[in-house]
Amino acid sequence: MDWGTDLWDQYDIIDKHTQSGLDLVEKYVKFVKERTEIEQNYAKQLRNLTKKYSPKRGSKEEQECRFTNHQSFLDVLNEMNDYAGQRELIAENMMMNICIELTKYLQELKQERKTHLSEAKKAQQSLESTYKQLDSSKKRFEREWREAEKAAQYAEKTDLDINATKADVEKAKQQAHMRSHVAEECKNDYAAQLQKYNKEQSQFYFTDMPLIFNKLQDMDEKRIRRLAQGYVLFSDTEKHVMPIIGKCLDGITRAGNNVNEHNDSLALIEQHKSGFERPGDLEFEDYSQGINRTSSESSLGTPKGPLDLLGKNKSKPFWLFSKKSKPTATEDFGHLPPEQRRKRLQQKIEELGKELQKEVDQSEALGKMKDVYEKNPQMGDPASLAPQINQTTQNMERLRGELSKYENWLTEAGGRGDTLRYSSQSFNNNGAHDTYSPDGAHSEEGTPDPSHAIYAEFDDDFEEEELAAPIGQCTALYNFPGSSEGTIAMQEGEVLSVVEEDKGDGWTRVRRSNGDEGYIPTSYVSITLNK
Repeated sequence: MDWGTDLWDQYDIIDKHTQSGLDLVEKYVKFVKERTEIEQNYAKQLRNLTKKYSPKRGSKEEQECRFTNHQSFLDVLNEMNDYAGQRELIAENMMMNICIELTKYLQELKQERKTHLSEAKKAQQSLESTYKQLDSSKKRFEREWREAEKAAQYAEKTDLDINATKADVEKAKQQAHMRSHVAEECKNDYAAQLQKYNKEQSQFYFTDMPLIFNKLQDMDEKRIRRLAQGYVLFSDTEKHVMPIIGKCLDGITRAGNNVNEHNDSLALIEQHKSGFERPGDLEFEDYSQGINRTSSESSLGTPKGPLDLLGKNKSKPFWLFSKKSKPTATEDFGHLPPEQRRKRLQQKIEELGKELQKEVDQSEALGKMKDVYEKNPQMGDPASLAPQINQTTQNMERLRGELSKYENWLTEAGGRGDTLRYSSQSFNNNGAHDTYSPDGAHSEEGTPDPSHAIYAEFDDDFEEEELAAPIGQCTALYNFPGSSEGTIAMQEGEVLSVVEEDKGDGWTRVRRSNGDEGYIPTSYVSITLNK
């Protein structure tokens, strides 16, 4: 699979994608420059830098993260955020080896991209020029055959006129013969122009543009490889600083090595492939057969091509570089091509499934809170939870309705309606919990993890306190005295249970087998979370 074959009609997408790649290289260069300026500062300044370059939720940059080179850049930022827990110095040659070299390479990429796009524009202009010649010859052919028809009718009328002289009749016949000869020449010219245009069109769509698009693909893949090397070099210049920092930098190296230019190209194809066919040849419109027909019946038909598929004006050919008007978005994504519609419907179903699961968890938590209030009236009035329970139930019903609607649309679009990867649970007034599988069948399952945020605040008031379930394990890499309040001591190699993840402050909550709990520095342990 390559761009020239699968993205033949996605010029705008390729243009934006290659520009986005150059922007990413430029952004990475700026990122390294700014980092070298703040290396002497504390970890807080380094965290601010990574936050600055992290894409905002729902932004265009976040959508680009489906590509491995963009995702690797985000992985670099994440590793830098861990690295920010340690105050360290960075090697001075980072600016020389990364920023200057990538800046030079970026200029070469910009020039190469400009050259390829210029070639594409010239090919398009050449095809448009040929089409104008074809259109001109067709109109001339139509006009001359109409004049020939009129001349033939006039000659026939003159021949039947008893008052016309022999000279007049002969002159009218000569005029008709001359017009017929001119029309025949125009017909031959039109046929030659049509053959020329169809040949150039075939050359344009099957040879010229695929070659240019494949060159752009090769350029983009080379850029990705070079950028990946920049990611790796970014870490290699710092690995000698400290063992703990070296572990963060190993993660950055993995991010660079995880970049796969071929997969990125396939991802672009998968995201934007329309599924339409290339335009076919235009049909010959023989106006000569319309001499004895009315003007409204003189045309033999309209050209057929990709416009028939795209639903555009059939009187004009399909231009690859013309600006496409944005269709009006519909709730069922019917404005999208079939392939893209199925993907958007599946994405919407997954989003609704997550929202429904949140409401189910909320319902579970409210049910447990209600049980606590009923058993311990001094803690609260169970009736006060009724509005929240009712609202949660309504939300669950609404989300189930929307899920059913989008599943039906997905089925109509040719997708599978049973692709949900969640179980929706409902809560009734008796405290029973029903589990619904995606196909609507009831099944009984265990209740979710009781450590919900809305329920956890009551744990301290139970006579028999329930400990939070561990979410993973960690192994101590270094000794930690645990002399501060709230911390816990540990020895190198000791295995502890992880109770609470690092929330960005550099500390992780753990528990020993004997029940002792406390916080330890995240960078002092190797953590493995449960899947």
